[in-house]
Amino acid sequence: MLTNKVALITGAARGIGKQIALRFAAEGCHIAFTDLAIDEVALATRDEILARGVTCRAYASDASDFHAAHEVVAQVQKDFGRIDILVNNAGITRDTLLLRMSEQQWDDVLRINLKSAFNFIQAVSPLMLRQRSGSIISMSSVVGLNGNAGQANYAASKAGIIALTKSAAKELGSRGVRANAIAPGYILTDMTAALPESVREEFVRMIPMHRGGTPEEVANVALFLASDLSSYVSGEVIQVNGAMA
Repeated sequence: MLTNKVALITGAARGIGKQIALRFAAEGCHIAFTDLAIDEVALATRDEILARGVTCRAYASDASDFHAAHEVVAQVQKDFGRIDILVNNAGITRDTLLLRMSEQQWDDVLRINLKSAFNFIQAVSPLMLRQRSGSIISMSSVVGLNGNAGQANYAASKAGIIALTKSAAKELGSRGVRANAIAPGYILTDMTAALPESVREEFVRMIPMHRGGTPEEVANVALFLASDLSSYVSGEVIQVNGAMA
């Protein structure tokens, strides 16, 4: 469904970003991905993508750095000739109660989660506008819609991504560029595996489907938004949460 398309995915060495890259590659998409460092994990991800028979390049970059983001986009354009899909996936958590949250914890999460999405959307927009086509997909979260105790910074950053997405869809839509967000719920990743078992069990109890989702299930939604199957879908937030309230 993505034959000869080019996708740029931030923070894709592992987790959900990696699964999105692999899913896109399985559909014939060439992959450029970033991570803070291109270490053994990132190189292994690159090799897995290459095994799908597509081109793949990995770029070391801090997505929250405005100038670095623009430099990466320029390099990807030079290396691949175009960018058809942008997936803003880079993100961190620094969870604690609001009253205990430091200024640094607030600033780090907003900078890495929200500013990075702005950086890359602004950087790819001129190229996509000239192409008169493009799909921008940004990873939000159910906590960006509902809030969550102990995650005020994370929730604020993910709510900001939703507003940024809707604004980008309105600004870029006249040239055929779409922008959408995905809001995952409780997804089984290394990050959630580190939670105490009691916390994980409580999450499952809150989910009508009685299980966590998988990165592959999030990647399938990203594939829909990247492909022509969603050609008239823009400015939307798709929740992937097993009906979790």
